[in-house]
Amino acid sequence: MNGEVEPEEKLRKGLEGVIAAETKIGYANGSDGKLFYRGYEINSLVEQSNYEEVSYLLLYGHLPKRKEYENYASRLREQMVLPDEVYSLIESIGGKAHPMSTLRTAVSYLSCFDKEESEATIENQERIGVGLIARMPAIVGAIHRIYSGKPIAKPNPDLGYAANLFYMSTGTKPDPVESKIMDTSLILHADHGMNASTFSALVTISTMADMYSAVTSAVATLKGPLHGGANERALKMIQSIGHPGNAEKELKSMTEGGGKVVGFGHRVYKVYDPRAKILKRYAEYFAESRGNETFRTAEKIEELMINKYGERGIFPNVDFYSGMIYDSMGFKAEIFTPLFVAGRISGWVARALEYSRDNRIFRPNALYTGEKGPRKYIPIQDRD
Repeated sequence: MNGEVEPEEKLRKGLEGVIAAETKIGYANGSDGKLFYRGYEINSLVEQSNYEEVSYLLLYGHLPKRKEYENYASRLREQMVLPDEVYSLIESIGGKAHPMSTLRTAVSYLSCFDKEESEATIENQERIGVGLIARMPAIVGAIHRIYSGKPIAKPNPDLGYAANLFYMSTGTKPDPVESKIMDTSLILHADHGMNASTFSALVTISTMADMYSAVTSAVATLKGPLHGGANERALKMIQSIGHPGNAEKELKSMTEGGGKVVGFGHRVYKVYDPRAKILKRYAEYFAESRGNETFRTAEKIEELMINKYGERGIFPNVDFYSGMIYDSMGFKAEIFTPLFVAGRISGWVARALEYSRDNRIFRPNALYTGEKGPRKYIPIQDRD
């Protein structure tokens, strides 16, 4: 078969409903509004676990025993510092490009310092993957500091994964609540089915390319506003509405023109996104403790949207409240998607490794709708 099919074959735009891989890693139940990692419901992991433990769970299939946890957490800490050349790269371009462009370039650049990058064994891909998980907080933190016009902060060996991400991004140690919220956000973003960026990682790894390339592909895909960029746009929309009293008029203007309200609706969830439920509680905490009026506006938007569209399965998704929380903790809106990467990196690596163990290169068909031919070639001098 040449890769194209005749028009009578069924087209599924966006591959909607097409099953392209098997997985034991994560499962989103869209009708019940539940999310599971390796069989553990997301709420129990948020309440009782931390990101390092969840990362291990995604990669290796079970919650770590104490020694396994200590070894993995130590492995992440030891590899968190970036090569000086990568810090220099971020300093060079970090204030000029969008943070996701800098992040994509930094991940790719890391491969230049790995002499074994192209060895496509599972063991080597796992080594690279864990290294990328370890370094992601340092990359994101350095990008945020340079983008904010501030000097880079190196990792603090006394802090865990989430707390170090906060510290390297803001220059200050998080308080216990900030540390917990950062950890929760990373856990909630760690994995979510066969989304576009995860699929990009699998397509790349299926060619037996290296894990750096797979993660670079995923970062590039997540950059799009229909995927990872939605939380940045959701916050800006809420801030532009400005006050709860403006919400009804502004939403009417958006929806009557056929536009979408950013942060609502999901391809999987037809009920309230379980991640959004958790993040809403933290957004409310910041509203009460720091007087953030944005939350009250968001609450009004949510009320109006659910009243009008809830019966059609349109509810807040994870992007609606995540940006608000990051903003309350001092992060610039442009860094919201890189923060998403700092959580999702474990899911990308875990699924790429899983797929590689029973690999088959992706090669879908396309529905041919062009000229049937054969057409007669006309020399250029004879064309009108």
